[in-house]
Parts: sequence; C-alpha cells; structure tokens
Amino acid sequence: MTYWFKRKTILTDKLPPHFLKQKSVAIGSMVILGLAFLAIFAPHLAPYDPVEVDLYNNLLPPSWEHPFGTDNLGRDVLTRVIYATKTDILASLFIVGISVSIGLFIGIFAGYYGGIIDKVLVGMMDTFLALPEIILALVLVGALGPGIFNAALALSLFGWVKYARVSRGLTLSIKEKEFIEATKAVGFGDFYLIARHIVQNTVAPITTLAALHLGHAILSLAALGFLGLGAQPPMPEWGAMLNEGRVFLRVGWWLSVFPGLMIMITVLAFNSLGDGLRDALDPRMKEVMMK
Repeated sequence: MTYWFKRKTILTDKLPPHFLKQKSVAIGSMVILGLAFLAIFAPHLAPYDPVEVDLYNNLLPPSWEHPFGTDNLGRDVLTRVIYATKTDILASLFIVGISVSIGLFIGIFAGYYGGIIDKVLVGMMDTFLALPEIILALVLVGALGPGIFNAALALSLFGWVKYARVSRGLTLSIKEKEFIEATKAVGFGDFYLIARHIVQNTVAPITTLAALHLGHAILSLAALGFLGLGAQPPMPEWGAMLNEGRVFLRVGWWLSVFPGLMIMITVLAFNSLGDGLRDALDPRMKEVMMK
C-alpha cells in the first residue's frame, strides 16, 4: 500500500506550491475542466438532438432559441458543438494514450538493452521523424478509409516517436547511475528496475509532453475532419463542422466561427497547461527553448 501511494504522488510531489497560481495554468486548467464537463454531460446539457434535421429552420442566425444558430439542415449548432467536444476530447485522449504506450515501451526497451536493438529502433525513429506526421496519417487513413477511429488510430501510430526519443534518452542516463548497479547486485531483475526506477523517472517529462500533444492531436483531428477523412456525417466533430460550414461561409458565418473558436480555445488551454508543467518540472527546458 505504501509503495502504491508513493508511486501515485510521484508527479504531484514535484510540482511547486505556486503551480496553480500561475495565471495561464489556472485559466488553462479551468478551461480543460469545463471541456471535460461538457464532454461527460453532453446529453444533459445540449438543448437539442445533434442529428435531428429541421429544414424549415435551416441557416438561422444566432438567437435566444439557437445561441449558435442552425446549419444548412436545421440542426442546432450549439448542440453539435457540445457533442463534438466529447468526440474530439475522447479521440485526442486515445491518440495520446496509444502514443505514450508505444513510445515508452520502444524508448525504454532501446535505451535499456542497447546494442543492435537500439540501433534498429533509433533508425526507425529517425525515419518516422523525417516525414511529417500528418502526411503519414493521411496516407494511412486513405488506405483504411475515412472515419474518426481510423483517423485517431493513424495519428496515434505515428505520434509515438517523440515519447520514444525522450524515454530512451532518460533511460540511457538513468541506467548508468550507481543505485541501478546496486539494485542489480541485490538480485532484482530487469522488470523491477524498469518499473521501479526508469518508468518512475520518466513520468514528469512524459506528462508534460502529453499535455502539449493533446493540443496537437486536436489540431490534427480537425485537419483530417476538414479534409473529410475524420468523423463522417452526421457525427458532430469540430473539423468536419468547419468543412460543412465552409460552403455557407457568406450566408452562415456562425457555422465555421463557433467550431473554430472551440478548436482555438481547446488548443490554447492544453498548451498553457503543458507550458506550465514544463516550467515547473524542468525549468532548464524553458531556458533551452528561449535560446
């Protein structure tokens, strides 16, 4: 029980007391909590059905009855924006979760065992880094077919490289420490060493990277949705809604403006939280990026 408690507080113990007092972090955290609330309680908060068609009330401008207006099929835009929050947040969490899992496994495996395994895996990382992630995702989604799951899967399969490089570098430095040799001498195996010491020491930088990656995942999902490769009608998704509103931009500006604002606010919130985590957990990283 004590061991579990120590593992649970590994990240929070490293955060300074003034962390949440930073204005950007506080605002970003509140916005993320608000988005999570929207995503969880979407069916209870949305005033209308997100896919119900009402052609008699299409392209209505924002009003008290429809605060974000209606689209070309008469669907309430506010309702679709709320439901799209759930779609995008869940998909971005899926992308980051898969990316972190693959990246941690490959990075720690390469750094810990080294040799030819390390050379092969590093070569694979460099190959993926040489090509833009969104281009690789476009190719894979084109092969698998459009859809929110295929889009999220493609982005996750090409988003692990950054985590692998960070975890490999940390593993290379940690495995040379004296306490690692002492633990080996006592008789503990590789699994214990990796779980107890290496993974534990990657939590802070990986968490920071994941927070920033969430914002990037939202943008990538929106890009694929805008191109018609993400969520398919009638599923509400911010990028797909931008694409639908593009045709009616002159007569229905609200169709694109409100989903676009949601994308911008969400990305800024995750970036603010990620920057705050980076500055709190590893101030040297900020100095390097400022040079």
